[in-house]
Amino acid sequence: MALDIKMPALSPTMEEGTLAKWLVKVGDTVSSGDIMAEIETDKATMEFEAVDEGVIAEILVEEGSENVKVGTVIARLSIEGEDAAAPAPEPEPDQKQPEPAKPAAAPASADGPGATPLAKRMAEQNGVDLAGLDGTGPRGKITKNDVEAGMDTDGKGVISTSARPAAQSSAQGERIIASPLAKRIAGEKGIDLGEVSGSGPNGRIIKDDVANFTPAQKPVAAKQESADAPAPIAKPQPAPEGGAPYAEEKLSSVRKVIARRLTESKQNVPHFYLTIDIRLDPLLELRSALNKSLEPDGVKLSVNDLLIKALARALIRVPQCNVSYHGDTLRRYERADVSVAVAAPSGLITPVITHADTKGLAAISTEMKTLAGKARDGKLMPHEYQGGTASLSNLGMFGIKQFDAVINPPQGMILAVGAGQQAPYVVDGEIKVATVLHASGSFDHRAIDGADGAQLMEAIKQLVENPMGLVV
Repeated sequence: MALDIKMPALSPTMEEGTLAKWLVKVGDTVSSGDIMAEIETDKATMEFEAVDEGVIAEILVEEGSENVKVGTVIARLSIEGEDAAAPAPEPEPDQKQPEPAKPAAAPASADGPGATPLAKRMAEQNGVDLAGLDGTGPRGKITKNDVEAGMDTDGKGVISTSARPAAQSSAQGERIIASPLAKRIAGEKGIDLGEVSGSGPNGRIIKDDVANFTPAQKPVAAKQESADAPAPIAKPQPAPEGGAPYAEEKLSSVRKVIARRLTESKQNVPHFYLTIDIRLDPLLELRSALNKSLEPDGVKLSVNDLLIKALARALIRVPQCNVSYHGDTLRRYERADVSVAVAAPSGLITPVITHADTKGLAAISTEMKTLAGKARDGKLMPHEYQGGTASLSNLGMFGIKQFDAVINPPQGMILAVGAGQQAPYVVDGEIKVATVLHASGSFDHRAIDGADGAQLMEAIKQLVENPMGLVV
């Protein structure tokens, strides 16, 4: 029986995705847990694992295909005993059906005993002599698991002295198995993955392999050959009359979703903006004292960590702003989950600190560092970036003084903060030099009135200027 492999829903809101890359081909044997494909969702590129064991009979959706609906049959898997080839069309009633051909026994040629295509490729890539392996598959066929077992023994899984190195295999067009992050890092650094040895499962190239890779010295002859025949350089598009030359880049699924959602937000959500100046010095003094006490625990609070807490506490103090608009209804949230904008290579993503109003500062700091790292590596799980009752966007690290952020629907507000700067400020009736932070709130006027938004901004100011309320 052939099993349909369908486009998975990798998040509750996913309706379609891009089948970025197939990691298997027709005829490969897969087991439960094997990585079959890389699927690009609206937030990240995720690996798609096999659930059943069998042979890839058909691939129905080519890699690179966009807008593949969830539930679409993308491949078919033939279980044990089934023919891996595509099913032949049924003959017409008046046609005589030919006698079925008898299956040939697995050949035991000079290339080694009968083995699955995936087992052969693994053995070739890892230099395992198939002749020394016992097959545990149907009719004694050598499977992927047999090769893996042979790689871990000193007996039958002997490394063949004639095995080709991985770089040669890749040069001849064979597939290189690497994680999406490793591929991205290799692309940024100009590293040929065919020269990298993988330390992951089944020789898979992972991030550390690329990060620690040192290119081998090329022979002089190779350098001379390269100099004689330089690689072609992609030319930019010719400039239109009166315009500048340009090169077009295809948008990723993530960038398309960002463009669509932000356009819808500005077109459909009536934004209004409120800006307030906040004296940051008390919060900076508290942060310094807390970091000294938390140093033995390896925790170092950032200003952003304290601002997450301040926004969350302010939302609880002014619950009229902890809401979202849904047509005929208004949702009022009983806790504050803060989405924090993080710049990732694929685009902006907002991991969520849940229960930010009740979590301690150390817990917020630790969780934020973990989520930000996963966001940049494209490893966030759907539950880590979905939801949120309000958002925080901080561009202070770039020296930006003030900006207005676009609301992330269906949330009702987003707080934008810039860099703290030295400026004259009235403190206790006297003009002093203070570190002043410009904070701007963007509000959905369908759900939040101007007076309520002003109360929220004032609550944030009070919490930052009197920050002991953040630690209780």
